[in-house]
Amino acid sequence: MSKVYLFFAQGMEEIEGLTVVDLLRRAKIDVTTVSVTGEQYVIGSHNIEVKSDILLENVDWLLGDMIVLPGGMPGTLNLEACTELMKQVDNYVNQGKRVAAICAAPTILGHRGILKGKRACCYPGKEDQLDGAKVVYDSVCVDGSIITGRGLGTAIDFALAIIEELESKKLADDIATSVVYSR
Repeated sequence: MSKVYLFFAQGMEEIEGLTVVDLLRRAKIDVTTVSVTGEQYVIGSHNIEVKSDILLENVDWLLGDMIVLPGGMPGTLNLEACTELMKQVDNYVNQGKRVAAICAAPTILGHRGILKGKRACCYPGKEDQLDGAKVVYDSVCVDGSIITGRGLGTAIDFALAIIEELESKKLADDIATSVVYSR
């Protein structure tokens, strides 16, 4: 079974994070939410308080198969300011492990040089921060071990792409059907 760590920071886009958690758990993928704030409760960009499963210092990085970064402002900036998380994003990429980011969060990957030569998408107006990427305007873009999504309205597509990459297209299609979503 795949192990996914999804990171919460103050000001995150709640729906982008929670949609991924919900659909991955429906797919029986082991997803753990992680707070980078030092506190278990995180306040999202729309004043919704979300309880994370664990704190950053309790992550066993070796067990993970994927890191997921939800967007939102200032959540994206707060994720990017987390030195340990950025170190691990780089490690995962260097090891060929998967990294997924949605909305403004793909800019983090752009700033780190991770998107050079890759196709990627992000929230409209942030494309100039996808340094070195071939920008696409699809809802979701999968290029090798990197998955990017455009924003809240594409959160289901983003989560289904993760399921498809980690497990199978059939499982992603089955989850889509079970939540009455047309792919």
